[in-house]
Amino acid sequence: MPFTIVKNDITKMNVDCIVNAANTELQMGGGVCGAIFREAGVQKLQTACNKLSPIKTGEAVITPGFDLQARYIIHTAGPKYYDGNSGEEALLFASYTNSLKIAVENGCESIAFPLISSGIYGYPKSDALRVAKTAISEFLKTNELDIYLAVFDRDALDTSKALLGEVSSYIDKHLEQILEAPILRSVEILTHTKAHRAPQHSLESMVGNLDESFSTTLLRLIDAKGKTDVEIYKRANLDRKLFSKIRSNDFYMPSKRTAIALAIALELSLDESNDLLRRAGFTLSHSQKFDLIVEYFIVNGKYDIFEINEVLFEYDQQVLGG
Repeated sequence: MPFTIVKNDITKMNVDCIVNAANTELQMGGGVCGAIFREAGVQKLQTACNKLSPIKTGEAVITPGFDLQARYIIHTAGPKYYDGNSGEEALLFASYTNSLKIAVENGCESIAFPLISSGIYGYPKSDALRVAKTAISEFLKTNELDIYLAVFDRDALDTSKALLGEVSSYIDKHLEQILEAPILRSVEILTHTKAHRAPQHSLESMVGNLDESFSTTLLRLIDAKGKTDVEIYKRANLDRKLFSKIRSNDFYMPSKRTAIALAIALELSLDESNDLLRRAGFTLSHSQKFDLIVEYFIVNGKYDIFEINEVLFEYDQQVLGG
């Protein structure tokens, strides 16, 4: 999928290029920068960097990956954080955007970033993540690229405690309802991966035949919402090739994560989402934590798929897209 948050060592990732959160002199540093130098080969990488240094904050340059699995290393100098009012956000945004441009210019199809400036440069992690998501999502509107944000653990993201608290309360409330009705819970557990009839009043007037395929219903919904295919598959965090399969094959059945991502991209209500999911053989279940997290966002009209994926990542769940 185009943008994914992963818990991984960036130096071990099998992508076309990785990004080094560098200093302006492109000298070997500590943390992730030091790890990249060591894995690539300190002498070889430093020699290559010396030919390109210095760079300005927000700029990016590219070197071979040397001993890394990645073919290239893109080095960008993120800003040091002072007070949030000294141009830091624009410079951090530029670090991501310039790195992505260089990746595309060099024929890369996949790239992995660390959370730039969130270490010794002191950028608050929640703000650093917000800027990263904004820059990446803006770039993906006009480009096709698989982008990974690699973090060592979930704490590295510093997701909004208020949001996590709301999601946690929603999960607890609905799981308690399931536990109070054990027979219903057993039925849901047995049937959550199979198609069963969702409320039928939600989309009947819009799509007509309830036996329509997922693909046909999806395309009608896109037209009804006044959106383009490109808008929807990008908002759903889907690969263009995958969307093309769904569009061209009336019998194609997407994964549950892909079907939900498209419902999110279309900003469907809960009933509408379940109706669309039913056509792919799924429904949202109150016996599944993943489903409850997604349901929380739909019920509250929050359709930012990157925000949803951030929370899913925090709960160690698979993220949406495909």
